[in-house]
Amino acid sequence: MATDRSLATLLRALQSPSTEQVASRLINSATTLLTLLSNPLNVALLTSQILIAPAVWQSTNGVQTSFRILGVFNAASLRKIQQEDALQSQASLLAREGLRVDEWVKAVVQGADDRSPRWKHMLVLGGLLIGFERHNHHGLSSALRRNLGGAMVRAANLALQEVEGPNDESASVICIVLGYIFEILEDSENKQIDRDLLLPLLIESTLFSRNGLHWGYFLGSIDVDIIQDGSNRFNWSPQSSTYLQIKQMTSRPMIASLGSLSRLISLCVANVKDADRLIRMSDNISSFTRSLCIQWQQNKLSEVDAAEESRFLTELSLKSSLPLLWQILKSALFAVVVMQASLLGRVIGDGHMPVTQAPLIAIQTLHSLRNLYFISSRLGQNPFSQHTFLYMTCIDILSRYPAQAEAFLRDIQPADATRIPEHPQQRCLDLYFLNTAEHFAFFLPSICESLLIQSATPYLATGNDPRLLEVFEAAHSVMLAVFACPQNQFIVVHHLPNYIENLFAAFPHSLSGRQFRLAIKTLVRVTAPPSPISETQPLLSSTLLDLVHSRVGNASSERLPSPVGQGDTSDPTPLSEQATLVMTLIDSLSFLPIPVLEEWMAITAEAINLVETPDMLSRCRERFWEVMSNGEMDVARAQVCVIWWNTKGGREMVFGASPPQDQGPFMSGALGEVIKL
Repeated sequence: MATDRSLATLLRALQSPSTEQVASRLINSATTLLTLLSNPLNVALLTSQILIAPAVWQSTNGVQTSFRILGVFNAASLRKIQQEDALQSQASLLAREGLRVDEWVKAVVQGADDRSPRWKHMLVLGGLLIGFERHNHHGLSSALRRNLGGAMVRAANLALQEVEGPNDESASVICIVLGYIFEILEDSENKQIDRDLLLPLLIESTLFSRNGLHWGYFLGSIDVDIIQDGSNRFNWSPQSSTYLQIKQMTSRPMIASLGSLSRLISLCVANVKDADRLIRMSDNISSFTRSLCIQWQQNKLSEVDAAEESRFLTELSLKSSLPLLWQILKSALFAVVVMQASLLGRVIGDGHMPVTQAPLIAIQTLHSLRNLYFISSRLGQNPFSQHTFLYMTCIDILSRYPAQAEAFLRDIQPADATRIPEHPQQRCLDLYFLNTAEHFAFFLPSICESLLIQSATPYLATGNDPRLLEVFEAAHSVMLAVFACPQNQFIVVHHLPNYIENLFAAFPHSLSGRQFRLAIKTLVRVTAPPSPISETQPLLSSTLLDLVHSRVGNASSERLPSPVGQGDTSDPTPLSEQATLVMTLIDSLSFLPIPVLEEWMAITAEAINLVETPDMLSRCRERFWEVMSNGEMDVARAQVCVIWWNTKGGREMVFGASPPQDQGPFMSGALGEVIKL
């Protein structure tokens, strides 16, 4: 028969070394012939030869070859399903040729024999499972499906025992295949895979092997091709050798499968039995992120601030080469976060984990997020939900261990707290420190002045520099967090005057309206009763509002520009400087002492009517009514508001109308008008 002759020819060709082009044609021929053979022995023979043929496996890139062989059995499965569908739809016209689906599957599996290693058997079984899973096991009996799953589990466990190390190509193949099929396997089958052997192999192959992210060395290698042109702008040409290497890297099976591999790692973390492997996993992730951060610092691209890339990078680099690099870096960030989130979930929910490991893993995780902050900071303050969960959970864990938390903050504090660093990467790390330290102000009052305020002070007086907007606001947030702690009353008295001076000097040029309103409202709250500082400085809250009110009359009525690069979408239509000051007065009313509340409501009502722009005036009036009516006031203050609004001319003052004239009491039955004689 023609198929037998084709088989003989193909088998002879497979025994001889060949070029890449010839090997590709042989693989395509094998895919077609697998589905045409009618003798199960021939099917098994061809399968066996595919797994050991020199013409196929002489390639220097064994992982890429393995990926192609996985595709052979996947494509053959799909073709077999199509043949079966055609026979069923035309059963009365065509006689069956070849093997039935179940017979064919059994024959293919028999070809995965002892002449080939176990990890190659996973290519056969994985290709069959993926192909038939796409068609809901079409043509497979439930028993055969269970046998395939069981065979895959046995092959995986044996392959894990035989693998020599993460740099062994078989390690990458095992990880890639399991990454594709672990969601296909039943839960009972997944549980039978040896997670204690699989987890370290997954971590090391993904993060450290040459087929994976390889310690992030690719990031440092591209520096040689980043050249400064005649216009003093850096250019990374899409024709450079390092760009082509990065492009080739994105096509690697392990890099393309980072998402599925990170999910598989999460599954392993949830079920691994040896807690020491989880600790080593945390160490490995920390080592990888540290290496990646170092590679970035050694790259010329790290010398360019994100806000100035259009000035110092060529348009070709921005549009052609750099997007590919950031795509890989973001994929690495997402993968690391998924891994660490699963690890943290295990730390929280597993009672068998040593209690002493919780703060250590939390610290390592925060260090890893710091090392990756040059990536995540480009995605905004809250890059994605898992990142936020991971970050906040680590802070919650560490807040229960003050000594370790203080040691962590001192470890990541700015190298020189007296000045702003010139290098953008150092400013990025300062931003991470300030954003993180803000959450520990309440738990670590002993370091609020010596560490937090000292580190934030250099950024408080910066001018209108677009490179410093985020870190500028972060510094103000740290100061407010320190002032808001009840135990810091002496710090407030000492540092508040200078801070207020910086605050008013920064608005509106360097500080957004949102941050200014929040700052003043927070300061009024921490200086008003029942705050301890109000006992010694009872007029401090009113003094703050006096400073705000004194600027309303001379403030600009021009609409402020939208905040750039701050990720703030809460106020899509910015206000003017004048309207922002009025809104600040309104926001602070609910914190004022009751004896001065009515006075400040009248002052605020007069300030509202100084706003000339109709839409801003309307928003100020709406906000005033909202503060009085939506529950921001407590019961006692709300009672003052009701009386002032209804009986003391408050309504008329807010809306700019004249208060009603007092006509005096009238006796019942008296004349309604005065008759002049």
